[in-house]
Amino acid sequence: MPLITIDVIKDVFTPEQKQEIITKITDTMVGIEGEALRSVTWVRIVEVEQGDWGIGGQTLKASDVHQMARQKAA
Repeated sequence: MPLITIDVIKDVFTPEQKQEIITKITDTMVGIEGEALRSVTWVRIVEVEQGDWGIGGQTLKASDVHQMARQKAA
């Protein structure tokens, strides 16, 4: 029974995006191990409070992540 934990900064993903993450991660595990694994694959999304996550010595908020995503898309 796989348990997959995904840590994200709170308010970065919408409920619909989190559902998509859960669905696609589950589908990936099933693709590796077979359909019998679907019903026992657990995916947990843990939201870390804004400012409690950092990279390069700087704390991050959801707005920082959204800005990074926009810059990467450009």
